[in-house]
Amino acid sequence: MTPDLVGGELELVGRITVASNATFLATIDEVSVVYKPVAGERPLWDFPDGTLANREAAAYLVSEAFGWDVVPRTLLRDGPLGPGMVQVWQQPDASQDAVDVVPDVPREGWRAVFRGVDEDDQPVTLIHEDSPVLRRMAVFDVVVNNADRKGGHILPTAEGHRYGVDHGVSFHVEHKLRTVLWGWRGEPLDVAEIAGVERVLSGIDGDLGQRLSELLDDEEVAALATRCERLIHDGVFPGPSGDMPAFPWPFF
Repeated sequence: MTPDLVGGELELVGRITVASNATFLATIDEVSVVYKPVAGERPLWDFPDGTLANREAAAYLVSEAFGWDVVPRTLLRDGPLGPGMVQVWQQPDASQDAVDVVPDVPREGWRAVFRGVDEDDQPVTLIHEDSPVLRRMAVFDVVVNNADRKGGHILPTAEGHRYGVDHGVSFHVEHKLRTVLWGWRGEPLDVAEIAGVERVLSGIDGDLGQRLSELLDDEEVAALATRCERLIHDGVFPGPSGDMPAFPWPFF
């Protein structure tokens, strides 16, 4: 029987204390979910108050338009602490790290992102895996203008998939891309990646655009389309630009 995530009773299990906004583990019809009430959102200087849940739901719609299953199923509904975002829980595989900080870069299967020194003045490098599934997440982040792609916001599964979560600070009209996934900057997008962006752009003129208009401002939807057009035209992974920091802090 398919669980009724919209109408089923949402029961709180506990609070996820590492999150910056009020975030709870809950269940709906025995399905584990993450529940983020709008009332628990911290005000931000650069995003309108009370809009983070909408942006999370919008990110799921764009993920579905891509067809890459980047974002777990996400919806808006009421709960014990008021309306908010509900997302199906994905249990990460603790034995895997899609992003890491290491003394030296492994020769194969990884991309170097940032080199620096640690508190003991020893060289360290921020790396992420070089995989098709993570490349798709990087493309997704460019399109939604994700301002907070930390390593901890990438959930590796035992089956090899990688889910992206925590997209509340996305879809700004200004350039806000902050990510740990810069390892492909300047490299060409492949045919499947371009096709994914084209699906999103096409959807903005149809059902996707209509659904996004219920969650985002018209200017934000228009900026989303512009980012798609630019990415298709340029055909490469962009690099850091503008005055905003290129990396989220902390990295994880």
